[in-house]
Amino acid sequence: MGTGSIFFVELAEWAEQESKRLLAGTGNRWLHVQGVVGLARQVVGILPENERPVLLAAAHLHDVGYAEELVRCGAHQLDGAEFLRMAGQKRLACIVAHHSEARYELEARGLGSELAAYQREESALTDALTYCDLLTGPTGMPTSLRERVADVERRYGDESLVVDALRKALPTLQGAVEWTRLRLGGETQTAIG
Repeated sequence: MGTGSIFFVELAEWAEQESKRLLAGTGNRWLHVQGVVGLARQVVGILPENERPVLLAAAHLHDVGYAEELVRCGAHQLDGAEFLRMAGQKRLACIVAHHSEARYELEARGLGSELAAYQREESALTDALTYCDLLTGPTGMPTSLRERVADVERRYGDESLVVDALRKALPTLQGAVEWTRLRLGGETQTAIG
């Protein structure tokens, strides 16, 4: 194993430790993160070996901005990204800032200029993270994209900014889920499901 591989293994281990330190006491949020990580471990094989620990690290840290001690602007994507940027994890910061098409919600909240500080990555890795996030329910249990959307609508209400942003992002989110299914060798689904 070369030095690069050691770095990546250390990255995934560091991410796991930080996630646990910051989120373990957050109830359902922690359960959701653990479910996302579990699903990431199942799909990680679609990525090149050097990208696998990055997906696992991103799965552990995608919602770290919900940790009370990290809240600054109140948008978990940006609060988590800032924590990662300060920790010297620039790529992870960018992935977390943009995870699951956060741009729609952040722009609606007037935080587009803050998001612009983080470069958006479009890759099999970010598609896989979206797949894992959206196919994991709020308590960490597997779900479908349709069920996940319905759950967000129930929790936030039809008129909320979060639901509006989710609906706008839906075609792109569905694309990420379907691309990941294709990479996994699964059948595509034309409807949300």
